[in-house]
Amino acid sequence: MIITAMGSWKPEPGKLLEWHPVGEALDAARRAPVHPAPTSFLQEDHLRAAAAAAERDDDHHAYTGVATTIDGSLDRDALSRAIAAYVLRHEGLRCWFEIDDGAVVRRLGSTAVASFEPREVGAFATDEEFQRYVRARFSAEATAFEWPGFVVGAVERSADFTLYYAADHAFTDGGSQALVISELADLYALEIGEDAPAPAAAGSHLDYSSEERVRAAQYGPDAPEIQAWKRMFADNDDKMPRFPLDLGLAEGERGQVRIVERHLLDADATANFDTACKVAGARISSGVFAAVAITDYELAERENYFGITVLSTRHLGDYGVSQGWFVNFAPVAFEVAGANSFSVVATRAHAGFEKSKQIAEAPVHAVLGALAADGTLGSELAVSPNMLSYIDFRWFPGVGRPADARGEHFTGEGATSNASMWINRDADHLYLVAQVPDNDVAAESVERYHSHLQRVLESVAREGDYALRSPARMGFH
Repeated sequence: MIITAMGSWKPEPGKLLEWHPVGEALDAARRAPVHPAPTSFLQEDHLRAAAAAAERDDDHHAYTGVATTIDGSLDRDALSRAIAAYVLRHEGLRCWFEIDDGAVVRRLGSTAVASFEPREVGAFATDEEFQRYVRARFSAEATAFEWPGFVVGAVERSADFTLYYAADHAFTDGGSQALVISELADLYALEIGEDAPAPAAAGSHLDYSSEERVRAAQYGPDAPEIQAWKRMFADNDDKMPRFPLDLGLAEGERGQVRIVERHLLDADATANFDTACKVAGARISSGVFAAVAITDYELAERENYFGITVLSTRHLGDYGVSQGWFVNFAPVAFEVAGANSFSVVATRAHAGFEKSKQIAEAPVHAVLGALAADGTLGSELAVSPNMLSYIDFRWFPGVGRPADARGEHFTGEGATSNASMWINRDADHLYLVAQVPDNDVAAESVERYHSHLQRVLESVAREGDYALRSPARMGFH
């Protein structure tokens, strides 16, 4: 599985097939009653933003997708049954939402909605034709305000087929997307009588959402986690984290997203970098933050690292293989000034990252509510922060099997004011994907930043450490 730009997904030509609910299933979905389970906090934010975008007639890009290639001729009926089994396993996928008099309302369809059939919709001759087709389909159909909020399709060929799945972000996160394609492939293999592992039991995102609201209510304004957020923001001028270099945008401006991808280290060098982190008393995740902090310091004179990261919450219940949004956000902060080497910064980053995981026990919306109530951040609450995420894909179910090895994960490409980075490890390499504004200034800044980050990582992998240089010595004064 690799995260990549949607435009890099280029399946071989074949027959285009789409799977849609049968008429009776659609009727059952339309009759779905209101369900009392709340949305998760992130779902609610997303749904309100999506509704506002629809009111403005903006194109829908808030979806995320995944694809793979499966050997053998396609058994359409077997895939129909596999899709139904997949939907029955994940209660949240039977839901759709409404905004009613300002309130977000969940509707939950019965198990009768899980019945699908294929339709042939033509073919394509070029990559450009295929991209136009799938982007239009995802934008029109992978939405949360009608059912289903996901799409499934295939490109059928004589000896193999491309299987793809996309969903509105209300129903999925990055971990879910890394899980879904292997699960669908395994369910399909079982339907055609091949040897495949039966998917493990999956907890419901509806249960998770209810539990999240209960957890949030336990954190008052004096909770240590909320006080930690306040201290970190106070130490950073009460500002959300921003990319340290010029992105060619005015304050508050957003630009069309361009996906930037970069190979950082091969498998051997990644293992060496991992070892260097352990020698420093850190883990590779902390080492990634340390390398980024060094880059911030050497290119932009940032003496203290301050960022926001994404942390999984699947450990809070039986959610290891569940579909839904199982993440929380937390700040990461540590000092760079005074350090003379990567190993010193990595030790500090490790302490900062461990603190971040403790802070993340509090749902971020409990924190933001408290910060809004006391005016800590003011207008900064509306600012989207620059993000840094690290994922090790080697530990996901399905790793090592063909569906996962051939998997590609991509997102819709809307607008951004940041240059957030997703740094990932798999069996082959360490790499990054960034969503950056599509302008010349941002392109130059991001290239310079990523090149420098790669040099830091390569030095640590090669030498076991990296000697920090002051911005003055690097000629930026």
